[in-house]
Amino acid sequence: MNFVKKAISHTLRDRRLIVDLSKKDFKSKYLGSYLGIAWAFIQPAFMILVYWIVFELGFRTTAVDDIPFVLWLMAAIVPWFFFSEATTNAMYAFTENSYLVKKVVFRISILPIVKILSSFYVHLFFLCILILLLYGYGIDPSIYNIQVLYYLVCLILFVLSISWITSTLMVFMKDIGQFVSMLLQILFWLTPILWDFKIVSEKFEFLFKLNPLFYIVQGYRDSLINHVGFWNYYNLTIYFWLLTASLFLIGFLLFKKLKPHFADVL
Repeated sequence: MNFVKKAISHTLRDRRLIVDLSKKDFKSKYLGSYLGIAWAFIQPAFMILVYWIVFELGFRTTAVDDIPFVLWLMAAIVPWFFFSEATTNAMYAFTENSYLVKKVVFRISILPIVKILSSFYVHLFFLCILILLLYGYGIDPSIYNIQVLYYLVCLILFVLSISWITSTLMVFMKDIGQFVSMLLQILFWLTPILWDFKIVSEKFEFLFKLNPLFYIVQGYRDSLINHVGFWNYYNLTIYFWLLTASLFLIGFLLFKKLKPHFADVL
């Protein structure tokens, strides 16, 4: 418990540095391209357009529970884009900033947070667009909309817990990048983003619910569309937080043990 308090205290103390570094990281990704940071918004928007054309116009998928398909899709794919982008970026937090890792006075534990915050800017933009579209399609505002902030916190902390592990291992094992890339592709199709969870047989439902992204995706849809409280899924809530806490502890201990060897490898 003490290390958690210490980590939170240090993060709050360095919050201005974290924000500045995240902005620099966000801009540096598209440095040299003609459209610059506009690509950060164009690429996800293009993918949403492709999925919408393929499934609604191609496969004739119309409404899901009387909700326009494009809204139903965006409510799930927007958090997925953030998860995928933040997880991938944070994995390279130490290897891409080796010059900072080798500085004795720099607290490198904030680097994964910097990467996650860098991806958060795009997520916030699309989340605002999604909310505007919901209201534009006539879906009335609800007190449950505020609940999306809870699931956003869940998503950020889950990504951070994974990042502690992947970014640490990435310093010593470059193959981690390929493994995570394949795992993300598998998770995308195992998560009910493009397909309705109702098609799953009841005897297999629990297997899909073991995927922590199910809790996040369903949470976004419940908050913005279905208007269902997270307390209705207390079993999933307990499971999600136990898993996140376990991964966070594993990542912290792994980072603490291997950190002294970073400078020798990078």
